[in-house]
Amino acid sequence: MAIVKEFKEFAMRGNVVDLAVAVVIGAAFSKIVSSMVDDIITPAILTPALKAAHLTNLAELVIPGTAIKYGNFLSQIISFVIVAIALFLIVKAINVTKKKEADVPPPPAPPTKEEMLLTEIRDLLAKK
Repeated sequence: MAIVKEFKEFAMRGNVVDLAVAVVIGAAFSKIVSSMVDDIITPAILTPALKAAHLTNLAELVIPGTAIKYGNFLSQIISFVIVAIALFLIVKAINVTKKKEADVPPPPAPPTKEEMLLTEIRDLLAKK
């Protein structure tokens, strides 16, 4: 029973729950980015290049006389670069937001009890 209790305490700590949420959101975000790269950006960039090479698919780019398909490799490199740029822009936007939040000065601390008492004493002495 002690093991179950320890596991429950471990699993319910903030860091573990935050990590689990981040993994799930990351997986969903990965699908969105992959779709954007595979279905929108890569075809927009590669369609003119493929037409210039008189090809319809990147898989057709092979070294003649071999089974080396460098077209698929080029596609993966392009996808990686596009994903890296997208993530860089997202992280940069988040950092700008955090910097704006950090630039806001904290409100001044309220006066301590001693300062309040000294202020009252000063005011009383000023009345005399």
